[in-house]
Amino acid sequence: MPEISGILETALYVADVARSANFYRALFGFEVMIQDERFCAMNVVGKQVLLLFRRGGAKEALTIPGGVIPGHDGSGETHFAFAIPASDLQPWEQRLAAHGVAIESKVSWERGGHSLYFRDPDSHLVELATPGLWPIY
Repeated sequence: MPEISGILETALYVADVARSANFYRALFGFEVMIQDERFCAMNVVGKQVLLLFRRGGAKEALTIPGGVIPGHDGSGETHFAFAIPASDLQPWEQRLAAHGVAIESKVSWERGGHSLYFRDPDSHLVELATPGLWPIY
């Protein structure tokens, strides 16, 4: 079987690309690699990309010099998680509070991991998770 080396991109569909990009840049320090009114690509720790698309703004196929990107879109309050070291759980709680981000829930997992859940400006559920959440993490 050909190899898969990981998930490269995570896409969120947002009402206001600039507002969402500012949220993720201010809270996490993610660098903007490219941005326009339709989307923003952010560098997540040098190995993943967080894509922020304006809702409805990517429904049509996009022709670029190298080919065609098929149309796509999403709706609803999606969920995704960022991995954090266990030693950073308390500092993240403090950082969220300092940025006025309310923690919606805290979970202690039976394998020893911990999760913090909060919402971004589009009500997507963001999780910060320490090791011990899954058998592989």
